[in-house]
Amino acid sequence: MLTRKQHELISFIQVRLEETGISPSFEEMKEALDLKSKSGVHRLISALEERGFIRRLPNRARALEVLRQPEDAPRSVKAPALPATSPVADNVIPLRAPIAPPRAAVANDVIEIPMHGRIAAGVPIEAIEGQTMLPVPAALLGAGEHYALEVSGDSMVEAGILDGDYALVRRADTARDGEIVVALIRGEEATLKYLRRENGMVRLDPANGAYQSQLYRSGEVEIQGKLAGLLRRYH
Repeated sequence: MLTRKQHELISFIQVRLEETGISPSFEEMKEALDLKSKSGVHRLISALEERGFIRRLPNRARALEVLRQPEDAPRSVKAPALPATSPVADNVIPLRAPIAPPRAAVANDVIEIPMHGRIAAGVPIEAIEGQTMLPVPAALLGAGEHYALEVSGDSMVEAGILDGDYALVRRADTARDGEIVVALIRGEEATLKYLRRENGMVRLDPANGAYQSQLYRSGEVEIQGKLAGLLRRYH
């Protein structure tokens, strides 16, 4: 059984796909559902995806497909009209269009993944949601869905993660002890740290002797991904 907001979101996406052939942006979904932040949209989409109502098509911006509608889904959310000059870019996804099977990535392939802002490698800060896409060599990514975060801070320097690096993160909600994870603390702040568990608590360890470990109750920490790779800019 879906929540009212989940019903409204899947209805809004379906209407937009039928009218324009492209998925609504996260900003449009946030405004249509009267949500306070895009993180709420992310949570709704993830819940619908897990239940098999929608799917995200990999490596393309604004690429959602409605797989099925709940039997009692209301159609109370109307898609706002688009400007006459609104471009239909190469991310158009025809409703129920056949999806080509994935091909193996070759070494020089480039994949675009969502860029979700900055994340602290020191004191936790808010991870900002965004719609920017970051081109990444396919060879740096394995299986699964990925996103990127720009690192802010120096608490992971001994792990080779520097301020200004791009952390390439594979989405996951579980991790083993000793893995570097994106941890959401109390639903508000995100940080990049080593994950450890001890005596029913979660410990987030830096890789810099100048910083102390952070200890939280297990219910205060949510794993949002595991570090899969790094990109570094040289000026």
